[in-house]
Amino acid sequence: MGYKLEGLLSHVLPSSIASWGVLQLCVLAVLLVLLLRVGRLLLKYSSNIRRLRCFAQPPKRNWLLGHLGIMRNTEEGLQSVDELVKTYKHSCAWFLGPFYTLIRLFHPDYIKPLLLASASVTYKDELFYGFLRPWLGQGLLLSNGEHWSRHRRLLTPAFHFDILKNYVTIFNKSTDIMHEKWCRLVEEGQNCLDMFEQISLMTLHSLLKCTFSYDSNCQEHPSEYIAAIYELSTLVVQREHRMLYHWDWLYWRTDEGRRFRRACAMVHRFTANIVQKRRAALNQQQEPEQQSRSSKAKKVTDFIDVLLLSRDEDGNGLTDEEIKAEADTFMFEGHDTTASGISWILYNLALHPDHQDRCRAEVDALLQGRDTHCTLSTTTRILTGNICLVSIYGTHHNPDIWPNPEVYDPMRFDPENSKGRSSHAFVPFSAGPRNCIGQNFAMAEMKVVVALTLLRFRVTPRDSEVRRLPELILRAERGLWLRLEPRIPPKD
Repeated sequence: MGYKLEGLLSHVLPSSIASWGVLQLCVLAVLLVLLLRVGRLLLKYSSNIRRLRCFAQPPKRNWLLGHLGIMRNTEEGLQSVDELVKTYKHSCAWFLGPFYTLIRLFHPDYIKPLLLASASVTYKDELFYGFLRPWLGQGLLLSNGEHWSRHRRLLTPAFHFDILKNYVTIFNKSTDIMHEKWCRLVEEGQNCLDMFEQISLMTLHSLLKCTFSYDSNCQEHPSEYIAAIYELSTLVVQREHRMLYHWDWLYWRTDEGRRFRRACAMVHRFTANIVQKRRAALNQQQEPEQQSRSSKAKKVTDFIDVLLLSRDEDGNGLTDEEIKAEADTFMFEGHDTTASGISWILYNLALHPDHQDRCRAEVDALLQGRDTHCTLSTTTRILTGNICLVSIYGTHHNPDIWPNPEVYDPMRFDPENSKGRSSHAFVPFSAGPRNCIGQNFAMAEMKVVVALTLLRFRVTPRDSEVRRLPELILRAERGLWLRLEPRIPPKD
């Protein structure tokens, strides 16, 4: 027996020793690769730090965290941005941890070269925008390069003035519905309402009609689709604030990640169903080879029509998946943004009754003796390898450009008071080749809603102080509540 064991061991031990040696070599090779990558990362970081010395660097928390956690999405966070802009005037470097750097820009002279740069060399960063990709796909907001350029050309006709006129009729109708509800609530004793809640439903109602010709009736009844959009917006903001959730592998295994997937699936089903039905109806009306020749003759009624009928220079259109991504992007970008703008306009006019009365007088004079449905008149090279944050809030509150930026003063925009001011001092819709394609759409909707609201109601604030809440848009903590006093009942 001893001889046999000895003979067995004489074969097993050398084999085990050899295997252990191979394993050690593999471990050493992996460690060597990791060390080389860390070394390259450190060298790149050290080189980048030297290049960034031309930018001011505010005090950090420490060498490891950098500026991580200093700026928060609160009223105090916005006040910190105000102080940052006052101190550094035009720009500063910002470090999120030991290796992640931003260049914060808040002066027209610095943001202009970046905004005017070709779209082929300015790419959207994935740090935040990547969280939206499972929802919005390769729509205009998130795409880059030639894909973006082609889609921009194909979507531009959707915002032509002739089509915008059709949308204005929808804005009027949606606003009428909202005002009728307000009058009913006031009669029932509810004369103080959260403008964000009310106006967001109204803009969603308008957008669903403009995008899909879909009557949602969402201002009166709940909608599963709209609930899903609200949930997606909330979950994106929550994910941004939790560093561990930035890791996809972990996030999709959390309850929040599963909720995001379910809401995404619901929104995508809704959009895909409409696109497929509309394409099928279009194919029934005309033979496929006739589509490109007759597309110009077809009466366009909504955003989906434009997407289905658009053709590039080679005669190729958009796929169903591309149309779905653009429609989802339009729905995401087009309702909360305008709702926020309208809500804050009404809030500031409520705080400043003299400006409110002046605006109302202009509306009364314009619409005197007319139908109350409004109409439209026709009338630096940045260092590569770093993320550049165009701080629109910081630029709009830069005291070097806007004296007393905390004071509400609409007269700043009078032609006489705007002389000598940079064309990039006020960029609510960005600027350059990647400016907001829907800015005329948004401005038309805001003008219609604000004008009709001032015509029919007087607004006063419920609270003397409101705390701002910067999320995907600028909201208010606990809502933005205004008291309503009807002037003229809405037109039947």
